[in-house]
Amino acid sequence: MDRQQYIKNKVRPKADQSDLEPVVELEGVVERIVFESADTGFLVARMRRDGAAELDTFVGTMLSISPGETVRLRGRWVEDQKFGPQLKVEHCETLMPESAVGIEKYLGSGLISGIGPTYAKRLVDAFGVETLRVIDEQPERLRSVSGIGRKRATQIREAWEEHRALQDIMVFLQGQGIGVAQAVKIYKQYGDKAVTVLRQNPYTLADDITGIAFHGADKIAQNLGIAKDDPKRLQAGLTHALGQAQLNGHVYLPEEDLRAAACELLQVPDAALTQPLEALVAEKRLFQEEDAWYLPLMYHAETGIAARLKLLCSAPCNKPTVQVEKAIAWAEKTKDIKLAPEQQEAIRQGIEAKTLIITGGPGTGKTTVINSLLAILEKKGVAFVLAAPTGRAAKRMEAATGRDASTLHRLLEFSPRQGGFTRDETNPIATDLLVVDEASMIDALLMHALLRALPPFARLILVGDVDQLPSVGAGNVLLDCIASNALPVVRLKTIFRQSEESGIITNAHHINAGKYPEFNEHDFFLIERKDPERCVETVLELLSERMPKKFGLDPVNDIQVLSPMRRGEAGVNNLNELLQERLNPKGAPIPRRNFRVGDKVMQLRNNYELDVFNGDVGRINMADDEAQELEITFDDGRKVIYPYTSLDDLGLAYAATIHKSQGSEYPAVVIPMLPQHYMMLQRNVLYTAVTRGKKLVILVGDPKAIGRAVRNIQTVQRNTRLTARLRNSL
Repeated sequence: MDRQQYIKNKVRPKADQSDLEPVVELEGVVERIVFESADTGFLVARMRRDGAAELDTFVGTMLSISPGETVRLRGRWVEDQKFGPQLKVEHCETLMPESAVGIEKYLGSGLISGIGPTYAKRLVDAFGVETLRVIDEQPERLRSVSGIGRKRATQIREAWEEHRALQDIMVFLQGQGIGVAQAVKIYKQYGDKAVTVLRQNPYTLADDITGIAFHGADKIAQNLGIAKDDPKRLQAGLTHALGQAQLNGHVYLPEEDLRAAACELLQVPDAALTQPLEALVAEKRLFQEEDAWYLPLMYHAETGIAARLKLLCSAPCNKPTVQVEKAIAWAEKTKDIKLAPEQQEAIRQGIEAKTLIITGGPGTGKTTVINSLLAILEKKGVAFVLAAPTGRAAKRMEAATGRDASTLHRLLEFSPRQGGFTRDETNPIATDLLVVDEASMIDALLMHALLRALPPFARLILVGDVDQLPSVGAGNVLLDCIASNALPVVRLKTIFRQSEESGIITNAHHINAGKYPEFNEHDFFLIERKDPERCVETVLELLSERMPKKFGLDPVNDIQVLSPMRRGEAGVNNLNELLQERLNPKGAPIPRRNFRVGDKVMQLRNNYELDVFNGDVGRINMADDEAQELEITFDDGRKVIYPYTSLDDLGLAYAATIHKSQGSEYPAVVIPMLPQHYMMLQRNVLYTAVTRGKKLVILVGDPKAIGRAVRNIQTVQRNTRLTARLRNSL
C-alpha cells in the first residue's frame, strides 16, 4: 500500500498503532534530510519514487544516508498529527544508483569528501554511468577531468574507500540493533579493526566514543550474546554509573549510591557487584577511599589539588618590597578612586599572601581591586599573567584591565598529539603571579591541571562570585577552597553608588539575599505570561521586533535568551528552533544538519584540535559543500574552519541554558521563568541569569515561578572531599 492509498483508504491511526498497519516496501532517491540526531541515529528524510508526484517522508533509526542515495525501505505507514503520513522504517538498504542522473545526485550530495555538485557534474559528464566504477577501480582516470589534480584525485579515492568501509560497519551495527549515526566516529577510532574490537568487547565503545556510552554498547553486547552477569558488563556498568555522577557534578559516589545506581542500570542483584568492584580496584580502574568511590582522573585531580596547594603555600617566593599603605594611597590618587575597607584589605593580602581568594557580587569592585593591585605590582617589576575559563570571560578581563588575558586552556597549551596539556611541572607557566577571573567556573580537573603548571615560587589569586552556579564540570572548587578556611579570603560587600543606580545590580543582590526583585521601566523588566505558549511567543516578539525597535539592539549579537532548562515549550531546544526560523529564515541550509549560514552557534564540548571550547559562541559565515566544511567567527574574533564531521559538537545558541552562560556577559538577556521549570527554579540559577545582563534584563513568565526561585536555596550538594583535604593538608 503506497502513501496515496494509505491516505485514501485508512482512518488516520496514532503513531503507537503502527504495528497494526501492513508492511510495505518502497524504493526511491533521497531528496533531503529533514532532521538527523547524531546521538541516537534517528532520522527524518524525504524520498522520491519513480513516477510519484509527491515526496514520501520516512522516519526511523537507520543507516546513515545522504541526499542522492537510492534506498529500499521496508516499514509501516503512520500518521503524525503535525507532519502527516510518514513511513516508519523497520529496515533500510542502500542501493548504488544506476542512472547518470542518480549518480550525479549521489556524488553531488557531499557524501564523498572532495566531490560536490560541480565536480559531480564534471565526473558524470566524463564517465556517465561508469563513474562509480571508475572511482572504485580506475581512480587514475579521475585526473583527466578538468580541475582534478593529483591531490584531489587522491582525496576522492581515499574518501571513497572510507565510505565503503563505513557502509560495512554501518551494516554490522544495524544488525546489532543500534542507531549508526555514530559509525563515522567508530570508524575513525578503530579503523578497519572496528568490527573485531566490537566483537571482542563492545563496552570499549562506552569509553572511547562520545555519545554512545553504556546503553548503546550494551545493545550490541546483548545481540552478540554477552550474558547479563558477564564481568565485562558489570564493570562497564559500574564505571558508567560513576561517569554519570561526574556529569552531574560529583567527584565521587558513596558506595551505597554507586551500588544502587549500578543495580538499577544493570538489573542485577547487589551481591553480583562485589567481585567486579574488587577487580576494578585491583586494575586501578576505580579508586576507593573509605566509603568513597572515584574514577581515577577524579581521584588524582582532587588529591592533586590539595597537594599542589600545600606545595604552593609552603614554597618561598620573591616578594617585592612594598610599603603597603603608601601603595594603596598611591593607587587611590593615581586612579582617582576611594577604596572601601575590604578593597584595601584585598590589596594588602594580594601584596603579601602566597594565595588569595577575592569573592563578591556584581558592583562590589572586584575589577577595581585587581586593577589597583596590578598597577602596584607592575611598578615593582612583578611579572603576572591574567586568565579566565572562557573566551568571553578572558575578553572581558582584557577590556576591564587593559592588559592581555588568556583562556586557561590556551594558557596550559593543549597538544592534540600528546593528548594533554604541555604546561605542567616540567614545563611550568613563566610568571610570578597568576590572576584567574570567574574562578567559580573552574572544575576539579582544570584546577588540578592549572596548579600542576604553576611554579611553586609563584603566587595565585582567584577572583569570582561564589554565589553563582558551580562549574559545569565535576567539583565545586571555589566554594570548597573558601569553606576550608585554609586559604586567605576577602569578601567584597560594599555596593558602589554607580552600581546602586543599576536595577540589574540592585536586584541581583536582592535575589541573593532572598528578596523578590523590584522591577522598573529602564533596565529590569517583568512581562507577565503564565501560559507557556504565550511566554514563548512574547520571547520571539521581543527579539525580532520590540527590543531592536525600542533599544536599538541587534537580536543575534546583543541579546541572549537564557532558559533554566533544555526541554519543554520554553526550553532551550524549542526556543532555538523557533528563534532560528524567526531571526534567520533565509540562511542557506547546511546539508544533514539543523544549521543555516548566519546562525548563532555554541561549541558543546572541548575540541582541542580546533582550539574551541565548551561554551564558545560564534556565527556561521559560510559553508562549502565541495570542501565539506564551514567557517565560524567566534566572539573573540577568531575564524575557525569546521569540517562537517565535527558539527555534532555544535548547537544553536539563540537560546542557551543559564549554566552554559557562566563567564559571559551580554548587553541584554531575556529569561523565561515558568512553573514548568520547577526543577531548576533555584536562587543561584536566577542570580546567575540576572548577572549575565550588562544593560538590560527582561524576565518573561509567571511571578510565582520567580518567587519560588528566590526562596529556593535547596541545591544538589556535590560529592567532594576537597574541603576536608585542604583542612588536613594546610
